Amino acid sequence: MSGERDVSFDPKEHQHLRYNPLRDSWVLVSAHRMKRPWAGQVEKPPEEHIPRYDPKNPLCPGNTRANGKVNPDYDSTFLFENDFPALQPDAPDPGVDQHPLFQTRAARGICKVMCFHPWSDVTLPLMKKQEVVKVVDKWVEILEELGATYPWVQIFENKGAMMGCSNPHPHCQVWASNFLPNEPALSDRCQRNYFEKHGEPLLLEYARQEAERKDRVVVENFAWLAVVPYWATWPYQTLLLPRRHVLRLTDLTTEEREGLADIMKQLLTKYDNLFEVSFPYSMGWHGAPTGPHLKEDNSHWQLHAHYYPPLLRSATVKKFMVGYEMLAQEQRDLTPEQAKADAAQWIPIKGRCGRASYLLICHLAGC
Repeated sequence: MSGERDVSFDPKEHQHLRYNPLRDSWVLVSAHRMKRPWAGQVEKPPEEHIPRYDPKNPLCPGNTRANGKVNPDYDSTFLFENDFPALQPDAPDPGVDQHPLFQTRAARGICKVMCFHPWSDVTLPLMKKQEVVKVVDKWVEILEELGATYPWVQIFENKGAMMGCSNPHPHCQVWASNFLPNEPALSDRCQRNYFEKHGEPLLLEYARQEAERKDRVVVENFAWLAVVPYWATWPYQTLLLPRRHVLRLTDLTTEEREGLADIMKQLLTKYDNLFEVSFPYSMGWHGAPTGPHLKEDNSHWQLHAHYYPPLLRSATVKKFMVGYEMLAQEQRDLTPEQAKADAAQWIPIKGRCGRASYLLICHLAGC
């Protein structure tokens, strides 16, 4: 239309779509929406006064769980079978319906719970590095054990009541299944398609590009980097990637495990100090499928971890994935570059258990 002023594109001001190659989908970025006033739901701040030991907490050392079993007086990690598992190894077959719209399949597996530490008042960023290394080592051990049989072993952590965590004691879950779940199956197809077209793993090339561009790198070390992905959906979502080609956690060297513990502490400390709160999130590992897939060529895969925090504006305002996100497509309210680089002022302070921590003013940013 004649007479209109030519406005140059600014990703912080103009809505646009970004492609997610891991899901073959698009994300609507509408950063200008952060200017709108908020009169919606405000969450209760997370509980900060958690006792180191609670005699009623079923995850604490020496306590009795719901099934009557007594926990050992563990002093490091502690792994046990979930008392209320979503998957069981001996479930019967559901039978077959001849109609194509009513299909079922057998679902079998095993669910475990892993406590990170004997104390309830610490989280991964507040643990010593060698304590986090023990967590990583246990993840590797679990994957090696369950991955020998099951096609998929999902290691994940839900941190904070906002993410549905029912127990504040630091822990994660492990669900091993006789099927490849939807998300890793989609990721497998997308990574395979990219590899067949370009001749190299999608996420290995992506890590190289992000390491060079620096626009979205949050933390990095000799073996790992964590970025706010170009296609991020959640406000402060991050993607943790190894620098070399690695298929699974079990393929990591001793040095890479130590590097992983180091970068996890850095990343999670930044999260905690973003809004000066024990930051809620759901995270999990994706690597090449296991079980019968161990004999296959999975060169298209690259190990990675997803971190999905819900917070948007403050410690009490979260992003809601409703309406448009549920019925149309994913949408975010600030650019990934803003999420990474809005501010970077650090002040040394003491962590809640007397260990070194840091304060980050305003937003997630590079050291």
